[in-house]
Amino acid sequence: MPIPSYLSLPPPLKTHFRGSGGEREEMPRLVETSFLSPSTAAAAIIRSATARLLLTAFTILLVLHLAISPPSKSTYHSLFLSFSNNATVARHLIALTRRPHVAGTPANAAVAAYVLTTLSSSSSLPAHSVLYDVFLTYPLGRSLILSPFPPPSPGPTLAFDLVQEIYPGDPYADVAKEVLPTFHAYACSGAAAGPAAYANYGRLEDFAALRAAGVNVTGAVVLARYGKIYRGDIIKNAKDARAAAAVVFTDAKDYGGGGRGRFPEGPGMPASGVQVGTTYRGIGDPTTPGWASARGCERWSAAEVAASGLVPAIPSLPVSARDGEAILRTIGGQVAADDWQGGEGAPLYRLGPGPGFLNLTYIGDETLATIENVFAVIQGEEEPDRYILLGNHRDAWTFGAVDPNSGTAALLEVAQRFGKLQKRGWRPRRTIILCNWDAEEYGLIGSTEWVEENREMLASRAVAYLNVDCAVSGPGFHASATPQLDELLKQASEKVQDPDNSSQTLYQSWIASNYSSLIGRLGGGGTDFAAFVQHVGVPSVDMFFGGGYPVYHSMYDDFVWMGKFGDPMFHRHVAAASIWGLVALRLADEEFLPFNYISYASELQRSAKILEGDALGLPVTFAPLYKSIKKLKKAATEIHNERKALERNFLSLNWRKDPLKVRELNDRLMMAERAFTDRDGLFGRVWYKHLIYGPSMQDDYGSKSYPGIDDAIEKAKSSNTSESCSFVQHEVWRAARAVTQAALVLNGKFT
Repeated sequence: MPIPSYLSLPPPLKTHFRGSGGEREEMPRLVETSFLSPSTAAAAIIRSATARLLLTAFTILLVLHLAISPPSKSTYHSLFLSFSNNATVARHLIALTRRPHVAGTPANAAVAAYVLTTLSSSSSLPAHSVLYDVFLTYPLGRSLILSPFPPPSPGPTLAFDLVQEIYPGDPYADVAKEVLPTFHAYACSGAAAGPAAYANYGRLEDFAALRAAGVNVTGAVVLARYGKIYRGDIIKNAKDARAAAAVVFTDAKDYGGGGRGRFPEGPGMPASGVQVGTTYRGIGDPTTPGWASARGCERWSAAEVAASGLVPAIPSLPVSARDGEAILRTIGGQVAADDWQGGEGAPLYRLGPGPGFLNLTYIGDETLATIENVFAVIQGEEEPDRYILLGNHRDAWTFGAVDPNSGTAALLEVAQRFGKLQKRGWRPRRTIILCNWDAEEYGLIGSTEWVEENREMLASRAVAYLNVDCAVSGPGFHASATPQLDELLKQASEKVQDPDNSSQTLYQSWIASNYSSLIGRLGGGGTDFAAFVQHVGVPSVDMFFGGGYPVYHSMYDDFVWMGKFGDPMFHRHVAAASIWGLVALRLADEEFLPFNYISYASELQRSAKILEGDALGLPVTFAPLYKSIKKLKKAATEIHNERKALERNFLSLNWRKDPLKVRELNDRLMMAERAFTDRDGLFGRVWYKHLIYGPSMQDDYGSKSYPGIDDAIEKAKSSNTSESCSFVQHEVWRAARAVTQAALVLNGKFT
């Protein structure tokens, strides 16, 4: 059948294009008028012209929209990474470490002023300070005298000068006199004398080994070396062993630089170097346990602080490797085990006690001093009442180039990059708070007092806390976190360049060196995340480059050491700021919080199996805990699927998600961590509320999973009574109830 003439198309039209150098065939318009009535043809032409006008208008509006629309959040995040500047970080560190700046001193107030000015001026962020009056101690007098034999036997005595020596060419020699005399903060004032006895690292197992060897340290002055546990626990263990006093020395085996030499030629602690530090075994101001140290507040007396058992009950002093070895040369008795011996060139370590005899005196000044936390706030546009907090402390025992001001310099770098992003139009979805804490070295005091003062606000509004203390002390990235943040940390590290190998990402180098235990857990009380995690239950992260470094808490932790050994090009500082800020941006900007509780449940399962193995032989069942973990995993899977469904609806049907549904889902993700806390806290340690992660009873630096169960198991093993076994079962039930509560929060529905 032939095609009707009015349906056939005419031959292609020839159209010349200016500058084309040729011709192109153009199809005719689909609206033909030759076979239509005049009125119909006119209407068709009008409709066609109108459509073209509408299309043109829409195109113009689309172009204008694209031209004036702000960049995406991910674009801003890439910009943040591109703003890095190692020279700026180095200048900050120089300014922060010009003088020793112990908490409560004018020098530390001057550093606070620098941080405040930098945040408000250079970074253009609203900044302010919060002051607290807290209980601090400083040294008034101390002495340590060694006799080769107990008095009144004749013989020479050695009075240690207890001075850290200025090294040749030290650019800080003119302010070295401002370094406080070496001491232990909160040490017991008094005098003690007794034969010297060597106790290795001063751990419980070390004192048990001494007893097994028949060595009685009652009335002795115990000599222990730094390195394995918190110094406050060393002194408590010595006191519990009935020692009269404790001396803690910096052994060259652990802090001598590993064959690379001593500072300034190498990174190791000089022979006269002394690691100072606090001995308080609690968290926050000792006179306000559990509440903030606001002016005029209720306070414990010094006697009540002493009665708490959290400050030492015997005098103590820290000493150098040189002084420690001098004492060891006068100790006789049994030869210490091989793993108790020193390094190459050290004398033979013996157990004692005696015949070397020590006479120790320490007098401390106990006072209320003013400390200053500094804050900068970037207000969130859509959820201003949801907070992402980044924190680092400022106070240092001496110059503090590593601890803590490498972290302070990184914090200021992050702040300045955020300021630049704001000038480009970036506004975070949620509020970001930059926190610079004071008096961390005395016992996490600045952060703890602020958390205690703002506990209810943080409990209802804090999304996450991101901590950096010693940001850089060498190569190698390390991180610890509450488990729902693991994936976010890994994803962020894939975007940051490895500062020591430009051909790979931070993540690639990280997994290559630490894969077996990639991300640690935040159970210890070593730095400022403790109050957020263990007292309130805020999801948290702690990050750093390096690790233990030889000149820790000594006069030699200065800018020269950092420039020669810690980070000569300051690229690690830049990387620390990059990963820190990028994690914060993801948490502040993403519509759905990037939390993964499925991995959290798996972590709890693994930890429970380890504890169950530790409890073998005890009449205890872990079935309630496993049942609750199963509920948590199911709830975590359901909320994950719920989030995915909301995202699919947005892509397929809806132009906009229901903001209330998004908010409600995020709140469940945010609040689930709170459910792991218990208002009664750990048994005997009520300030610690978190039942999943907490510090070891024997080492405040150590992290424990299910700390209440762990404590109960240790007690049951030593006492082996039915009551102690029942208490283990009770702690299992407590942990199970907390995990069940977290599952209910994720479900978001009443039972």
